[in-house]
Amino acid sequence: MTRCQCPEGGSSWCTTPETTTKKKKKKKKKKQQQQLKKKKKKLKKKKKKINFPLFTLFDALCLRFLSNSEVKRSCGLTCAGKMRAPLRWVLWDVKDTLLKVRLSVGEQYCKEAERMGLSLNPEEVTAAFHQVYRHYSSKYPNYGLAQGLNGQSWWIGVVRDTFSHCRVQDPSLLNTMAQKLYLNFSNAENWEVFPDSVKALESCTALGLKLGVVSNFDNRLETILRVCGLLPHFSFLITSEKAGVAKPTPAIFVQALQKCGVPAASIAHIGDHYVNDYLCSRSLGIHGFLLDRHNKNYPDVPQEHRLSSLEELPSRLQQHIS
Repeated sequence: MTRCQCPEGGSSWCTTPETTTKKKKKKKKKKQQQQLKKKKKKLKKKKKKINFPLFTLFDALCLRFLSNSEVKRSCGLTCAGKMRAPLRWVLWDVKDTLLKVRLSVGEQYCKEAERMGLSLNPEEVTAAFHQVYRHYSSKYPNYGLAQGLNGQSWWIGVVRDTFSHCRVQDPSLLNTMAQKLYLNFSNAENWEVFPDSVKALESCTALGLKLGVVSNFDNRLETILRVCGLLPHFSFLITSEKAGVAKPTPAIFVQALQKCGVPAASIAHIGDHYVNDYLCSRSLGIHGFLLDRHNKNYPDVPQEHRLSSLEELPSRLQQHIS
C-alpha cells in the first residue's frame, strides 16, 4: 500500500495497489494504439477508393484496345486494315450487278395494261412508279415486314398505286394487273443477264472460290436466278425478305458470314451500290469491290476497289488467294 499523493489525500492510505495503476496505463496505451491503427486503415481504404476509378478507366481503355485487336484478328485483318487471310468466298449482289430489268418499268407496265385494253404513256407510268416506290420504301421498308406485309403484298400495292396515279380506278382491273405483273417478273424474258456475268462467276469457281448471294430482293430471287441459268453457281442465297433485314444494315452480312464460316477478310463482296454494297461490306472487314459500270465519280473509292466491268474481277481476286 502507498500513501495517497492526491491533493485531498492527507494522511489517509489509498486502497489501489501500485501494480493496478500500471496496468491501467498499459491498457490506455494499448487502446490508443488500436485507435491509431484503425485510423490508418480507414485512411488506406479512402486512398484505395480514390485511386480505384482511375485504375479501372485505364484498365477499360486497355481492354478496349485489346478487344479491338481481337476483333481485327478474328476478321483476318492486320492493324493497317489490309487483307491477311486467304480469300475463300465471294458474295454477290444481283440486280444491276449480275442482271438487270430488260425493259423500263414504264414499258413493262404499259405492255400489261395494253393486254387489258388500256393505252398508257410509258414515261408517265415510269414517273408514277418512282414516286410510289419511294413512298413505299420509306413508309414500309424492306417489303413492310415490320408492318405485317411481305414481298408479294408490298409489290402488289406498289403496282396498284402506280396505275392509280395514271387514272386507272377499276379495283378489279388494278388487282388483276398487279397480280400478273408480280408473276411476270419471275420470268426470264423480263430480265437480262450482263454479258460479263457468267464468265466472272465461272472464273471465281475456277479459282477455287465458293459463291453466295446477299441481295435486297424478295423471295422470287431464287426462281429468277434459276430461269436465268445463274442459280447453280451459288452455294446459298440471302434475300432481305428472308433475312428480315436489308442492306446497308450490317446484320444481313453477319448472316452471310455465319453461312461462310470463315473470317470476314476471307470473303469478298461485289455490288453496284456505293453504300449498300461497298461501304456496308467493308465496315465488317469484308473485301468489298464496287462495280461501276457507268463510270460514276467515287473519289473516296481506291482504284483497286473499283471495277468498271466484271472482266477485271478474276485478276483482282487472284492477288488474295494463297
